[in-house]
Amino acid sequence: MKILVRNLDRAVTETEILDLFKAFGKVETCVLVTDKDTGKSKGFGFVEMPNPREAIKAIKGLNLLKVKGNGIRVKAAEE
Repeated sequence: MKILVRNLDRAVTETEILDLFKAFGKVETCVLVTDKDTGKSKGFGFVEMPNPREAIKAIKGLNLLKVKGNGIRVKAAEE
């Protein structure tokens, strides 16, 4: 299941996002979207988890969690 993670502080790293989701199960990919010119975070990213049950637990467990002062938004990504 592909998951959208929004409202990330610009200082949050891909590794930090990955660690949050690994607590809920296996993570296939974790991508932080960056500006192609500056290389800086755009404040959102995508995580893919192969097990739908683990993905749903991660969405419920992480949505609105405060990370570096921001309440992150986590939901299933629309195809």
